[in-house]
Formats: sequence, C-alpha cells, structure tokens
Amino acid sequence: MEGNAVSVVTLCMVLLMVSGHDQQKPNFIVMLMDDMGWGDLGVFGEPNKETPNLDKMAAEGMLFPDFYSANPICSPSRASLLTGRLPIRNGFYTTNAHAHDSYTPQIIMGGIPDSEILLPELLEQAGYRNKIIGKWHLGHRPQYHPLKHGFHEWFGAPNCHFGPFDDIHTPNIPVYRDAEMAGRYYEEFVIDRSTGLSNLTLIYLEEGIKFIEKQTLADEPFYLYWTPDATHEPLYVSEKFYQTSQRGRYGDAVRELDYAVGQILNTLKKLHIEKNTFVFFTSDNGAATYAKTAGGSNGPFLCGKQTTFEGGVREPAIAWWPGQILPGQVSSQVGSTMDLYKTLLDLADVKIPTDRVIDGISLRSTLLNNTVVQRPLFYYRGNELMAVRLGEYKLHLWTFTNPIKEFNRGVDFCPGQYIQNVTTHELTRHDPPLLFHLGRDPGEKYFIKGHTEEYKTVVPVIQSAIDNHRKHMVPGKPQLNMCDQAVMNWAPPGCDKGGNTCLKGPPSKPFLCSWPH
Repeated sequence: MEGNAVSVVTLCMVLLMVSGHDQQKPNFIVMLMDDMGWGDLGVFGEPNKETPNLDKMAAEGMLFPDFYSANPICSPSRASLLTGRLPIRNGFYTTNAHAHDSYTPQIIMGGIPDSEILLPELLEQAGYRNKIIGKWHLGHRPQYHPLKHGFHEWFGAPNCHFGPFDDIHTPNIPVYRDAEMAGRYYEEFVIDRSTGLSNLTLIYLEEGIKFIEKQTLADEPFYLYWTPDATHEPLYVSEKFYQTSQRGRYGDAVRELDYAVGQILNTLKKLHIEKNTFVFFTSDNGAATYAKTAGGSNGPFLCGKQTTFEGGVREPAIAWWPGQILPGQVSSQVGSTMDLYKTLLDLADVKIPTDRVIDGISLRSTLLNNTVVQRPLFYYRGNELMAVRLGEYKLHLWTFTNPIKEFNRGVDFCPGQYIQNVTTHELTRHDPPLLFHLGRDPGEKYFIKGHTEEYKTVVPVIQSAIDNHRKHMVPGKPQLNMCDQAVMNWAPPGCDKGGNTCLKGPPSKPFLCSWPH
C-alpha cells in the first residue's frame, strides 16, 4: 500500500509535537483475526513461511504459545475479549440446546447487554479515543452498536460478510461509517464470490493508519480495535496478493493481513510513537477445519473451530511494545483474550470494576518481566463447562465434535482426526473425566489412565478449581435464544442517505433460534 506513507509535512509536525510533549498514557492496538489458526504463522512452524511481518513482530516482542480465546466461536469470544468475562457470564450463549455454540447472525434479537462494562467504555473515561475497524458481531440492532458501548468511531460491519443475498428474502449486510450505514457488502463494498477479489482488507488498513495519524497529531491516547475478517469464509483478498500463496486463497488472505500488520507497525515507527503503543495480535477462535484446505491450520492441536479441543480455542498471539517488552521472548504464561481487558486497564492506570467477576487477569508483569502466574482456564460450549486446563494438564468433563447427521453430510470439525472416546459425535459426559498432559501430548491423543498415580494426584486439584469456579458462577441472561426475520438488516440507520437503500422487512414473528452444533 505505497500510497499510505506519512507525508513529509505531517511527519515533521508529529516530530515537533512528540519532541515537545511525551504522552503519559500508552496507546493500544488490538488486532483480532477471524478464524486464523495457531499454525498459520511462520513463527509457529507454518512451512511456507509466508508471514514475515508477523514473524518479525514476534522477534521484536513476546510470543505466547499457550494463549486462548474464551470460546470456540466468533461472537462469544469477541464479547469475552471486550468484557473480560466468560460468555456464560456476559450472556453470549444459548439455553435452547445443551452445550451448543451460538453466535449473532442477522436474525438474532439479542446483543451485548447494557449491564456489561466494555473495555472501551472504561478507556473513554480515561481520555482515550476508541475506534473499531472491521467486524463487531455483538449485535446488529442499533442499541447494540459499538458507538453505544464506548467506541467513538466505527468503520466495518455488525455481522459476517456472508452473501450475496437477494435483498428480498435476506438483506445484504451493511457496512457502517460510525452510526450510519455507508453501503452494503456485495453492493457498494464489492466481494467477487467467483474469484474472491475484494479490497476490504486494504480499506481497513487505510482506515487504521488514518486513525493512528489523526490521534497522534491530536496528542490524544487511542485504542484501535482492528478486526478484519478476510480469513473467514467466504475468503477474500485484493488483486495485489491474489494467487501469490502456496496455500491457495486462504494463504493469499493471510499474506495480505500479514502485510497490513507490517504497515501498521511501520506507521507507528514513522510517527515515533512505537515506544508508547502496546500492540497485541491474536484470533477470535481456532481455524475452521471443516473448510479443509480453504481454511487455516491449528498446527499439532486437535480439531478446530466450534470445539473445545485445543484446535478450537488455542490461538496465535504476539505482544509488541518496543522499549517496554524485551525482544525475542517466549512466554510460558497460559493466557486468554479475556486477559486483554485487565491488562489494558492496568497499563492505562484505570480502575477495574469490582462489582462483578472478571475472568481475565492482568498480564502486565508477564509482558514487562516475563513472569508466570498459575491459573485455571475454563472451556465452555454454550451453557456447559466442557473442560479445564491447569498448568500442563487438561481435564475433559464432556466431549463433542458435531452431530453424526452433520458429519454424515460432510460437515467435519476434525477432518483426518479420530480418537476413540474423545472426538465424539454425541455430547458425552466423562465420569471419571479424561485427563491429558498438554506438554507431552498437545494433540490430546493419549489420555492418562485413571489407575495411575499421576491421575489420582492431579484430578483432585483440578476438581477443587472447578468446585470453586461453580460456587461463584452466576450465569447472565442468555442473549442468543430468540430470533426474528423482522430484525434483519432491512433498514439500518442511514439507509435513506447517500444513495443507500432502505428495504421492507416482514412482520415480527419471534421464534427460538436453532443451533445445529
């Protein structure tokens, strides 16, 4: 993207400004990819080595090999990142089916509740200007929009870029510029389904760089939540990166995102604000293994997106902050996207809410001193606690991939992987639980036998953590139970302006959402 270099005049202004005044509060950039797997980065062993900028970011910062999303599917994991709380607490789950994944398609009636205190709301109170670029996915009805929950600016969409739709039975998804629709996917914002060509990632990149430049000139701390979705099916990529990867269209999209990350980090360096900007890169859930070669790689881990096996929730993760985080470090900390909530508030010296359980921890000491804190990590699907990790051990209370009917029609969350009594197509409760050692067995292939001294020693310790967790669990009101065709994106705010089209929807008929997985 050669045209986005900072102009000489702008750079001079920034240099003068920075030299005269050191900003007290650090800037924050969280880069959240969509369905990108742990094994998609060269630094994690991807053999084609097509992510040079991310690999360099890791070399200049800290790599987190043991980092997790809070849920194996998009909407709940994003709700948890921004609230620091498990989906079972913040309401991003369903009780319509036991232990089923759910998210926010455009027929959903729910969204992020006002009772949740989002990260940008607290940063706003501390003087930050906040922008989200890309996919929101926490509810598309106006009361759930990001500008109602702490963000000052938005360029992106409330839902996935599924489509094209006919605008008669199903409307195309809107793209917003702040509080109003700027157009729709496949219409004003083109994605060619036959070729996969689209400039959306480059548009998101340009939006991000402009925001960084503007905030630097204003000498105002910022939080940029950069959430492109090119690696979520249907895959898309610009012509510059089209058919340049050894991995097909998915690899093309990864290469373009890697380029964009490099451009953003280079912008920080050009503006001389890299030492005052904390950047974190990760993904919302594991790679969509059901897409096979059209999806990502979860490296050595079992299964993928929508499962609570390691492939569904262990994510690529890199922290970067020159002058604060020493280069070339690898952390042994078991981390979570929920930890970004307390971490950013801690770094900004903002008080953390004390009126609710926050499941994340602050990684400040880990980032600055490479310390490790032992903590349990809880894996949920919907309303069920499926598994727990503590130290190197993982205990499965329940296992489930996807129903046998789906599997028989070709939907496979664990392609090429079958482990007896583990990759089950029926929701299976294990009593006694299954125990794995993730250090010796990262692929969860060989469970530790119940008669061994190791099992008898470890399981009671993990069970104690489970008992304590359940003792303090107060589930939030489920937001993903009710659907209605009438609430789809028929007439978003701004649809009557700038050549946009307001569409007529059907009458309201709420119904219980159906979740197949």
